[in-house]
Amino acid sequence: VVVNAAGSPTLAAQLAAGAPADVFASADLATMHRALADGSVEAPIEVFAHNRLAIAVAPGNPYGVAGLDDLTAESLVVVLAAPEVPVGGYAATALSRAGVDLTPASYENNVGAVVTKVAVGAADAGIVYVSDGAGRDDVEVIAVAPEFDVIAEYPIATTPTADEPADAFVAFVLGPEGQAILAAAGFGQP
Repeated sequence: VVVNAAGSPTLAAQLAAGAPADVFASADLATMHRALADGSVEAPIEVFAHNRLAIAVAPGNPYGVAGLDDLTAESLVVVLAAPEVPVGGYAATALSRAGVDLTPASYENNVGAVVTKVAVGAADAGIVYVSDGAGRDDVEVIAVAPEFDVIAEYPIATTPTADEPADAFVAFVLGPEGQAILAAAGFGQP
C-alpha cells in the first residue's frame, strides 16, 4: 500500500486532475460527494471512522485552555485550518455553536500544519481532531465540549480505475483489524 496523505480538498483536486489512485479516503462527506460527482470515485461510499474536535496546546497546557471561549484571550496565538479544509469547517461550526468570535493568527491548508505550529511553539493553540494528539508528546489535546462539537465522518471509496486489491483494502479498513488500528490511532468507529 502506497499512501499519499494531504488535506482532503488537495487529494480530491489531484484525483480530479487525473492523479493515479485506487482508493480515496476523505475527512468529510462533502469532499467525497464532490469527488463522486466529478467521477473521481465510484459508489458505494462507506464511512469508516469518526473523529471529534479538540484544542491542541503545548504539553502541560501552560495557558490553561479549557474550552473554545478560552481561545479569545488576547495573549494567545491561535491558528485554525482554512474554512475549506474539513477541520476548518468543523471548527467554524463549533465556534459558532459556542458563540465564540475568533480571528486566528493564520489559516493553515491542513490539520497537520495546525498541529505542527502548536508543536513547535509557533502557535499557542489550534483546533484539530482528537486523533491528532494520539501518541504524541509534543502536543496535548483538550476535547471540545460535546454541546459544541462536530462529529467528523470519514468516508472511503474506490476510483473508477481501481481493481480487486482496492476492494480488499477497503474491506480491510472497514473490518475488525482495520477498525482496531484506527481505534488505536484515536478514531471512533462509524
